[in-house]
Amino acid sequence: MGRAHEVRAKKMAATSAAKSALYMRASKEIYIAAKSGESDPNANLALRSVLEKYKGQNIPRDVIDRAIKKAAGGDVENYESGRYEGFGPGSTYVIVDTLSNNVRRAYDEVRACFTKKGGHLGTPGSVAFNFQEAGIIAFVGSNRDEVEEALVFGDVDVNEVTQDEDMIIVNVAPTAFQKAKDCLKEMGIEEYETCEITMIPNETVLLTGEAAQKMHNLLDALDEAEDVQAVYHNAVFEE
Repeated sequence: MGRAHEVRAKKMAATSAAKSALYMRASKEIYIAAKSGESDPNANLALRSVLEKYKGQNIPRDVIDRAIKKAAGGDVENYESGRYEGFGPGSTYVIVDTLSNNVRRAYDEVRACFTKKGGHLGTPGSVAFNFQEAGIIAFVGSNRDEVEEALVFGDVDVNEVTQDEDMIIVNVAPTAFQKAKDCLKEMGIEEYETCEITMIPNETVLLTGEAAQKMHNLLDALDEAEDVQAVYHNAVFEE
């Protein structure tokens, strides 16, 4: 299964619970970014980056506006981030990032997802060794060579540029993420399917049959969890 399919699949919220959780994730990140500076994304790089991340994921405008207004209004909401590492069905590796105003609730929520869906939590560092942080920018296009050349000449620290179906996927070092976006903007590329810093597995595990279904169930449960902000794993599935 190609990364183009994976990128598009991430944008699909299968249930109302998943949509609600997606809106909550977006709201929290937008609030934190807006709280860190100006409420105008043109004057606040962090806010602009978050809005770019969620562009195309059908986040209602009122969710965005409420989060920005809440930050500008002086409301104080204290969110604490967490990271949990665990093992999923079929000997897969899973990393879960949380953002919550109740750390204990977040931990219990993540643990329950693993326990009920055939996985178990590990200790810090137990699976992180299999992942590398990277900036991923994916967009519809067919000029892969031209994009790669522009990034190289722009002195962007590029890991790779791939063409997958009708999509170009740019993988850069996290420190080069903004520079890559600026370079692409000069080429007239400002609409993205994906634009985020994520975790890429060094090795993947192909799941089929019952193991694949169990993994989907685990990912769905985490996707619907209130305090879960991001999930990374090394499972791949047959089309």
